[in-house]
Amino acid sequence: MSQPAIHIKGLTKSYGDVTALRGVDMTIKQGEFFGLLGPNGAGKTTIINILTGLIFRDKGITEVFGKDTVKDFRFTRSKIGIAAQELSVDWFFPIEKLLYFQAGYYGLTTQKAKPKIDDLLERLGLSGKRESRLRQLSGGMKRRFQLAKALVHDPDIIILDEPTAGVDVELRRSLWQYLRDLHSQGRTILLTTHYIEEAELLCENVAIIDEGKILKEGSPKDLTRELGTAGITVQLGNMENEIESFLDKFTFTRKENRIHFLVNNPDSAMPEIILQLSKANVQIQSIETNISSLEDVFLNLTGKGINE
Repeated sequence: MSQPAIHIKGLTKSYGDVTALRGVDMTIKQGEFFGLLGPNGAGKTTIINILTGLIFRDKGITEVFGKDTVKDFRFTRSKIGIAAQELSVDWFFPIEKLLYFQAGYYGLTTQKAKPKIDDLLERLGLSGKRESRLRQLSGGMKRRFQLAKALVHDPDIIILDEPTAGVDVELRRSLWQYLRDLHSQGRTILLTTHYIEEAELLCENVAIIDEGKILKEGSPKDLTRELGTAGITVQLGNMENEIESFLDKFTFTRKENRIHFLVNNPDSAMPEIILQLSKANVQIQSIETNISSLEDVFLNLTGKGINE
């Protein structure tokens, strides 16, 4: 069995009196697109900084392809490319030169780096800006540069910390497609995001973290089915007959001629609801389905919005 791309066990970290991580366990398989969701201050960036060697863990295990991120830091850092939230480069060099600098940190010569850099600039729509300084770029182009910087040494694991924050819808969707392409090539991607839709569309599995603890982990579909608040609302016409006995297998609330059924899967529950109401000989005027979302799951688990 192949080693997981990232393995974290019992990870703790404190900053003075503030506890950032409280025994985090998380495993990401090779080639997996994994989302880490949590409100501000939940511990997402602390996990990333420990994986990439920017800060030291207090206790626990952090491994990349089976190698310890502290003892085998040269190996583990070579396997990771990170597009961080904050820009940490020299603002006075052209972006093409900055990419060559980045490639050099990983031992790539100018000759070896050139085809990759040319391809990244083209794919990310930065070819016409290769001589521009970073301060001359728009916010969206700075995000693209961060992604190019993360990919310049062709890493096996890509960590994206809020990659589409502050960019327009068109750019966000083009970046989504590029990330899908990278994933289809077998790259392992760890994504943190404040956009629930982003995680639902891109991630195979997600972990929801709050106050330094993983609250729940699974696929967006499974989490929504297990913890969501989906339902079916039926508006009835005539109500001459007693209907409660026909609906005893369902959980529902009723207000006059309007009945709301609490169900995990509206599509599978609807035929049985219609059948039982037909047996009760009542007229169905309308049916509405309320599909739960990953955002509902997040609110149920944390009691707060993702931007809080």
